[in-house]
Amino acid sequence: MEKNIVLIKGDGIGPEIVEQAILVLDRISEKYSHKFNYTDVLMGGVSIDTHGVPLTEDALETAKNSDAVLLGAVGGPKWETLPGHLRPEAGLLAIRKGLGLFANVRPAVLYPQLKDACPLREDIIADGFDIIIMRELTGGLYFGERNTETIDGVRTAYDTCVYNENEIRRIAVSAFEIAMKRTKKLTNVDKANVLDSSRLWREVVHEVAKDYPEVEVIDMLVDNAAMQLVRNPAQFDVMVMENMFGDILSDEASMITGSIGMLSSASLGDTKLGLYEPSHGSAPDIAGQDKANPLATIISTAMMLRYSFDMEDEARDIENAIDKVLTQGYRTVDIMSDGCTLVSCSQMGRKIVENI
Repeated sequence: MEKNIVLIKGDGIGPEIVEQAILVLDRISEKYSHKFNYTDVLMGGVSIDTHGVPLTEDALETAKNSDAVLLGAVGGPKWETLPGHLRPEAGLLAIRKGLGLFANVRPAVLYPQLKDACPLREDIIADGFDIIIMRELTGGLYFGERNTETIDGVRTAYDTCVYNENEIRRIAVSAFEIAMKRTKKLTNVDKANVLDSSRLWREVVHEVAKDYPEVEVIDMLVDNAAMQLVRNPAQFDVMVMENMFGDILSDEASMITGSIGMLSSASLGDTKLGLYEPSHGSAPDIAGQDKANPLATIISTAMMLRYSFDMEDEARDIENAIDKVLTQGYRTVDIMSDGCTLVSCSQMGRKIVENI
């Protein structure tokens, strides 16, 4: 099988972690006689430095014509003073919108080998947890009307959270479909006691639920969900929520896995074309030092094989290799614990390849 993959290495540690993912993909292609063609495009700060914008039309067009996009990380303090539409993160919003990617799938799994790295008490995580956070990607505050202006001599800023029922319905359907393949339990997260957008959100989720009578639906306000994630994360299976709530809660979930360096993600739409990326940032403080944890990117690569290429066996090979390497006691600095062996970013990549 031959697939065309667009690589967006991005900023900071992005190039380092993507390089490890490429080594893993090359091993998979060797084992299964696949052919993966890679095309590098610029996005984020490196695109700003080169082209003056975080994402060019040519880069977006190249991504549209691929089978999948693998992204490292974008952003950094160098570009923080730029206007919002010229910051690296604007490129990420633009590519999601341009590719029609409305569903962000973020697994938050506590590996048994990493329980010591989890900040929660041992009794809370005794049974571990395996959560999928489904975040709507193309609506809400991040895409609503916004402005900063002076009113009566006072600087005033506003951002509008707008959702229509079609936007809510399609992410809800995606969440129910994933819930059907797991434990048939879905937690709908909103702020329906305050926000009109959340009240519509809840109404539409319940309308979609009628088509999935086997799935248990639990409504939970977002502030309570934030508390419950650290009180008893094992109660959750699939969680669905709007854009900003998903942005915040998925980062919270990442920390209880032991490290944000373990949190992968897939951004999906109505086609097989998806965008796969770790959920952490560009970590400019350790860029170029071979210290980054590449596992979130490698897990995202497994998700790419599963969701975009229907390569289930290949995806499981990667996931099993990660499990083996962790069992063997190899750790990058962010997940290091007593009795384990500290390895660099590139060494971790090679260990994964050796175990496939």
